[in-house]
Amino acid sequence: MNASTKHIAILVENGYQELELHYPRLRLIEAGYKVSVVGGGEEVYHSGKGYAVTPDADASEVSADDFDAVVIPGGMAPDKMRRNEAMVALVRSLSAREKPVAWICHAGWMAVSADIIRGRRVTSFPSIRDDMVNAGGEWVDEQVVVDGHLISSRVPDDLPAFCRALLDQLG
Repeated sequence: MNASTKHIAILVENGYQELELHYPRLRLIEAGYKVSVVGGGEEVYHSGKGYAVTPDADASEVSADDFDAVVIPGGMAPDKMRRNEAMVALVRSLSAREKPVAWICHAGWMAVSADIIRGRRVTSFPSIRDDMVNAGGEWVDEQVVVDGHLISSRVPDDLPAFCRALLDQLG
């Protein structure tokens, strides 16, 4: 399967971190992947700084079979995403199929809520370290951590390494 036939979901909710959504989205598009921004029911979402993004699909209307990977940006959006069962189920289902699940910053909350990090090496924004550890993850302070199909990073400065790891994982 080449890049042009792979479909990647990027989750969105209000309060998303701008760079953590748009940088991977543009890198993936640039590499030839089909990318869909998947929301939780709103027509438009705004970043923490007010930048608007229109979703291509609603999490309640898609399934893991529709995608080859998922990217979860941080900011405060993951705290809202984790309350949306369709979004959590999508992440859990993609992980169960061992498709790449990539998160950065506070998006580790989605991995915690999807219960996919037990016994895995992970990273996140340092303030949610305890959440990751309490969910059974082995938290490390590294720029990017790849454990099987799980890819995690800490902060926007890690985005180049995060995207390289994601692109490597996608082949």
